[in-house]
Amino acid sequence: MSVPDPYAHRYNEKGRVLIAPAGELDVSTVHSLRAALARYVHDGIRTIDIDLSAVTFCDCSGLGVLLSSWWRITAAGGTLRLHHPPPVLVRIIDITRSGFLLGDRPAPALPAALGGVL
Repeated sequence: MSVPDPYAHRYNEKGRVLIAPAGELDVSTVHSLRAALARYVHDGIRTIDIDLSAVTFCDCSGLGVLLSSWWRITAAGGTLRLHHPPPVLVRIIDITRSGFLLGDRPAPALPAALGGVL
């Protein structure tokens, strides 16, 4: 397994990680989060919790990374869940009907055509 990012803390070597990004998640900063999430899925991590309590702002590019990562981990048989999102992200999640990231709405079914190509 690869070395975790400075803001990520593995709390169960059997496939679970807690990630705690800080600051802004926008078009200029999401690349490191995207890379970390992809690496964890590649490394076999199947439960990812993201603590967003230290995130001060998140735009649609940040949500895009979270959604695409959710699809990848779900297609691999795992789960991704957000915790303590900032109000602006809660609003974006509500508008986009992606509350399944917070566990407050049923998750959509994976399209059969995706079958692991994510």
